[in-house]
Amino acid sequence: MNTDRAGAVRLALEVHAQVARVDDVHVAICPPLVYLDATGHALREVGSHVALGAQNVFYEPEGAYTGEVSARMLKDLGVRMVIAGHSERRHILGESDEVVGRKIGAIVGEGMTCILCVGETIEERRSGRTDAVNERQLRAGLARVEARHMDRIVIAYEPVWAIGSGVAATPADAQAAHAHIRNVLAEMFGKRVGQTTRILYGGSAKPENVAELLAQPDVDGGLVGGASLRAELFGAIVHLARPMA
Repeated sequence: MNTDRAGAVRLALEVHAQVARVDDVHVAICPPLVYLDATGHALREVGSHVALGAQNVFYEPEGAYTGEVSARMLKDLGVRMVIAGHSERRHILGESDEVVGRKIGAIVGEGMTCILCVGETIEERRSGRTDAVNERQLRAGLARVEARHMDRIVIAYEPVWAIGSGVAATPADAQAAHAHIRNVLAEMFGKRVGQTTRILYGGSAKPENVAELLAQPDVDGGLVGGASLRAELFGAIVHLARPMA
């Protein structure tokens, strides 16, 4: 939860200015839910290619679910992609693998792109369960997705211990996790899906470390957290991604 309405619009336009001439990197922002309409309108007015994403969604299409927002409602606002399974929602708000999977089914069912977040805690990492945790979250999250719709799925590996800590995974650690994720996708949906699905790294990505992370063969991009709150840092990350695009 960051910014107010004016701040969200201003940040979106500043990001647009930073990346307006970048046509070889896919750029998206995910403002707070209550500012999606204003932010989307501002981006459309300047003809921006920056895609509009949402941070959350509810899995039912309609009904008596006070305070929730459906995938259809988000789509009506011009949202093109939605995050599901973010570690903060899993660990702070108690969202289960089952709930995450239902959300993904709703997102994909409306023809939007879903960014599925997976990743291990520090305890799971220390006990050697990184791959097992990622695989469990992948299989549960994608249980309702058919292979023909996997072009609507982006995976984000976000080691929970790195988020907001300022300590990123090493490039080698990120590559190992991404390679395993790609192998699991190939087992679930076939070799082509395993090879072509975009896998992002999210976990204290910043201009100082992102080039080395993106140089890894199975790291296709970044899910940028704290650095995205400053347009110049986010823009720098986008420009650093260009040689790898």
